[in-house]
Amino acid sequence: MADIICIIGNKGGTGKTTLSHMLCQGLGLLGQRSVCVLTDSYREPLDPADRRYLIADARSREALAKVTEKIRSLKAWLGVIDGGGNRTEMDRRLYGLADLVLLPFRDSHEDIRTVIRDLEMFPRAYAVPTQWPTNAWQREAAEKTVTELLAPYRDRILDPVFSLSASKLLLQKQIPASLPTPLANACRAVAHQVIDLLQLPVEDASPVQGIARNAANTPRPAAAAA
Repeated sequence: MADIICIIGNKGGTGKTTLSHMLCQGLGLLGQRSVCVLTDSYREPLDPADRRYLIADARSREALAKVTEKIRSLKAWLGVIDGGGNRTEMDRRLYGLADLVLLPFRDSHEDIRTVIRDLEMFPRAYAVPTQWPTNAWQREAAEKTVTELLAPYRDRILDPVFSLSASKLLLQKQIPASLPTPLANACRAVAHQVIDLLQLPVEDASPVQGIARNAANTPRPAAAAA
């Protein structure tokens, strides 16, 4: 059965959507078949063309149930659910169905206070530092803050995803046919951490074809790669 990864957290603006797409792109680069599942009603579905993963629209309760059921039925697939922000009840629901839960947070005291509450609420979840500063002084200050405030959870904090302006390309309606190498490397790094946590084998990259372009309809079975 497929694994489902949920990217959740009570605070908005922590990079959940960016992380969801980076993870899926990285999984595709590592030969894993994945689908990025949209649940935030304030966002529009993105075009799957030129991405190394599929897009599913699950912005209604019924659509989410259909999508998760379909993903579970597929062998060796990964479903990455972008949970959106400020939706505690939705977070609880997604936590209940997930095999792996990620909690992105930025280097602010407000984000860290929120992620501490989320780590307490979701004891199987891992925290992911996102949009992390690349400036050496700022990075040192951010790491010091994390060490001081998140010490009890150090075994549940993954490697940081550094701030990268090119990551915005993945959130465009249509992405360029070729993405910058630093972005591809960052996507791979995120995916490697998830693959390690799920203890999945890494295979050579290969094209994947659709579950569904719009999960408001019942997803179709995955087609075999040409």
